[in-house]
Formats: sequence, structure tokens, C-alpha cells
Amino acid sequence: MKDIAVLGIESSCDETAAAVVLNGREVKSNIIYSQIDIHKLYGGVVPEIASRKHIEKINYVIKEALREAEMTLEDIDAIAVTYGPGLVGALLVGVGAAKAISYAADIPLVGVNHIEGHISANYIENESLVPPFMCLVASGGHSHIVKVTDYGKYEIIGRTRDDAAGEAFDKVARALGLGYPGGPKVDALAKEGNPDAIKFPRAVVEGAPYDFSFSGLKSAVLNYLNGCAMKKTEVNRADVAASFQQAVIDVLTEHTIQAAIDNNCKQVALAGGVAANSSLREALQNVCERKGLEFFRPSNIFCTDNAAMIAVAGYHEFMNGVRSGLDLNAVPNLPIGARV
Repeated sequence: MKDIAVLGIESSCDETAAAVVLNGREVKSNIIYSQIDIHKLYGGVVPEIASRKHIEKINYVIKEALREAEMTLEDIDAIAVTYGPGLVGALLVGVGAAKAISYAADIPLVGVNHIEGHISANYIENESLVPPFMCLVASGGHSHIVKVTDYGKYEIIGRTRDDAAGEAFDKVARALGLGYPGGPKVDALAKEGNPDAIKFPRAVVEGAPYDFSFSGLKSAVLNYLNGCAMKKTEVNRADVAASFQQAVIDVLTEHTIQAAIDNNCKQVALAGGVAANSSLREALQNVCERKGLEFFRPSNIFCTDNAAMIAVAGYHEFMNGVRSGLDLNAVPNLPIGARV
């Protein structure tokens, strides 16, 4: 049986990336140009700067991905590109490049949902992971519990009602003076603190047991810090970081495991940028072991934005007969499971 080679392109936020993946599992190359050092000067991603950098680097990462994979465009069976959700200007760079290559080289084009890409990252290193399974997607812009019913088929079980988990991490990191990106910095500082030192709230959404709400937790942290400032009380930043992080992890873990049990899923996966959080990975692993569930998560390089995950998701869409036309456009608020 002929191998199916997919060229993946990702430019939804501040990483310009391209990758070549065989048969939805074997990564032949995974090139990432990160803009973190640029955006940390501003405390977060500046969309206009991100778009300009994507334009500068997009051709370079595509050429490098093909070179490292020891392939040419003649060896590529499909081009998979993120077309949403994300920053519209950033998305347009990747979509434009993918459409140009598709037209010039006569290669089928497949538009990929960025969040579905994060879920699909789990297939790369976990051959035993097969649908159906429950997946927690936690990133800077999204917090979802998704039931993967089949390859390329998704059902949202729970979602955030306000802030995403990663967004809450970034805001608390800023309040603690840790800088950007906040997630890794909070995770590192939390290792030095006591997670039980401060009792921060764990929100429950009435009538929606799998949904999340992190705005109240974020406000509780800010109120605690403001209260300490008013009383001129010294703040143990490590304890604040650890207590905040534990509150997030408790809710994410609890809701995900309950969703898996209630939906008769024996496998649980973790995806998204927050999936790189060491404490969250450990907590989910421990609870899954206690509950008799299998736990899967990608390596850190496949948790943050990358094109290998887009190629994997694109492979399954391609095999399901999905093709995108040259009228494919960026959809910044594209929901999971939508086909535009």
C-alpha cells in the first residue's frame, strides 16, 4: 500500500510551521519558527507583527520541511493547512501559501481546524490510541472536553464559559510579574510553592457539569494580590502560583475524568499548549490509573503549535474524502467539527 505524504502548514498565532507526515503517524520533518522572543517584549502576541513575521518565514519553513523529509512537492499527496480558529491575518498567510502551492503543483488542498490538529497530535506517538476516546483540549484560547467518536469526527462535551485555562495562566503570570508566555513560568514557579497554601475557588457551572469557568478564579487571585498590597503583606509568589495552578488542574481533571466515565470512554487524551504543564499531566495520569483508564498525551513539542499535528489531522480528513477549494478562507472563530 502506497504511503500517503501530507505537507502540513500552520500559522494561526505566533509560530510559523511546516511539516511532512506519512500515513498520519510518522513525522518526517517538523519545522517551527517561534516568535516568542519578539512578543514577550509586549507582554503578549501583537497580531500585526505576527502576520508580518509569518510572511517573512512561511516559504523558508516549507522548504526546510521538504528538505529535512528528503522530499519534493512531487512526493506530496495532500497539503493540509490551518484555516481557523486563530488570528485572521496570521491564518491568511498560511492559507495563501497553501493555496498557491496547491494550484501550482496540482496537489489536493485540505483545510484543517487548529483545535482538531491539537487533538490529532496524540496519534503521532501513541499507536494504541484509537477512537472513540475523550480528549481535554487546554490552550491559551480554548478549553474543551471533546469526545472523538471517529477519525475526524468530534462531539463537544464541555467548554469554558469565559476565560480559557491558558488565558487564565497568562493573566495570573502577568499579575505575578512573571512575563510572557505565562504557562511555563507559572508551572516552574509552582514547583517551589505549596498548592494548599491559599484556598482559591473551583467553579461549577450549574446544569453543565463538564463546563469550565476560570474568570472567577482569575479574579480571586487578583483580589488576593491587591489585598496583600493594601495591607502591605508580603506575597509568597510561589504559593500563589501553586495554589492557582492546583485550582485549575483540579477542575480540568475532575470534569474530564467524569466526562470519560459518563460516556463510557476507556481512553483519555490531553492536547493543547497547557498540555505541556507537568503538574496537569501528572494529575491526569494518576487519576486515570486509579480509575482504570488509559491516558495519552503528546510530547511537549507536539503540545504547542506545530505543523505535524495539522498534517496528521489533514491526513484523516483527506482519507475521509475532504477536499478544499481555492476559495478556502481564514475563519478566525471556526468551531470544532465545522466544515466551511
